[in-house]
Amino acid sequence: MSRIAVVTIGGNSLIKDKKHQSVPDQYEAITEACYHIANMVDHGYEVAITHGNGPQIGFILLRSELARNQIHTVPLDSCGADTQGAIGYNIQQALYNEFTKRGVDKDVVTLVTQVVVIKDDKAFLNPSKPIGPFYSQEEAEKFIAESNWNMKEDAGRGWRRVVPSPKPRKIIEIEAIRTLIQKGLVVVAVGGGGIPVIEENGMLRGIEAVIDKDYASSRLAVQLGAELLMIATAVEKVALNFKTPQQKDLDRLTLAEAERYLDEGHFAEGSMAPKIKSVIFYLKNGGKTAIITTPECIDKALRGETGTRITR
Repeated sequence: MSRIAVVTIGGNSLIKDKKHQSVPDQYEAITEACYHIANMVDHGYEVAITHGNGPQIGFILLRSELARNQIHTVPLDSCGADTQGAIGYNIQQALYNEFTKRGVDKDVVTLVTQVVVIKDDKAFLNPSKPIGPFYSQEEAEKFIAESNWNMKEDAGRGWRRVVPSPKPRKIIEIEAIRTLIQKGLVVVAVGGGGIPVIEENGMLRGIEAVIDKDYASSRLAVQLGAELLMIATAVEKVALNFKTPQQKDLDRLTLAEAERYLDEGHFAEGSMAPKIKSVIFYLKNGGKTAIITTPECIDKALRGETGTRITR
């Protein structure tokens, strides 16, 4: 039986700093991540790749706002579809090139993925999902006043726009993803948490929201029976008292410890909390091992040399 791993690439991890936000800069970061994902394939994993889109969807919305007097604006669900295609294309190309260098005959495909949410999810009343770049408080106050954006401070890193983030309920294309994995393809799916849709009388309709990609990725990992959930993000290890003099990096966590630290408020919403909640969901529903680290540390984390490893 194939060893399946779901690997998530954080949208923020593709942007090294404010000077490296362009598409070529992001492709360079993706190329680095794909080198390590290819190593996972070399070690016998069948891989499904998911990715974040917070900064990227924010860029699309910002362009849309700036051009609203010239052309129609873009709804959030369409922004999600746009980022699935664009980021998926870059991952496909980077992995194709990496496999070609290694003489590996393996196809990579991006599947535009819809994920069902419910329209009365409380998240629609309390926007919490950070998207777009980081701003100063002064810049944030300007967007609040001029564009009526919801803005929140994000884990000490600056201010960001926040939008509704309902929980994923069902992955519409799950059987297609499963079939492609079983055929030996690397599949890029559930990008940005999936395109949010609601079901009405058996029909699907897009809705304005951004699903947290970690929640959707853990659901994907459970449904695929993945033995590993690898969350590649902007920090090498999970930490307690993050960005304080008392910061303590964590090498290993049990499920019980993860739940306790979460309850104690160590993990900020919009950054590490969704990742820990996603890991808890994965482990409680049959998952074996989850690892949180940066894309460039995937190899070392698999060897137990860095990252935070979380097990039941």
